[in-house]
Amino acid sequence: IVGSLEAGISGDNTILITKAILDFIIVMMLAATLGFGVIFSAFPLLIYEGALVLLSGFIQPFLTENVTGDLTCTGSILIIALGLNMLKLTDIKVANLIPALLLSPLFTSLSVMFF
Repeated sequence: IVGSLEAGISGDNTILITKAILDFIIVMMLAATLGFGVIFSAFPLLIYEGALVLLSGFIQPFLTENVTGDLTCTGSILIIALGLNMLKLTDIKVANLIPALLLSPLFTSLSVMFF
């Protein structure tokens, strides 16, 4: 989500390219064990992330510097948690933390309005 927003707003694709490389490695490992059909999981991901890149232009007026910073920070923490899970160092349920990507900017916007 963070990479798609970054690509759509600023045109910086580095996060998406890094994620694509990581996804490619994981998909090749899964394809070796589960079969060739795993490769077709790229199509829904392409549609989902492509839609986010295209729609990020519409939400750009609402993304202040503070909100963008919170999104980047929250997304980075989730990526670190995924990396720690892949290294088998932790067992963090990262999918349960995805709503933080929506709540963090919301709380920032509310705190700016009221404080």
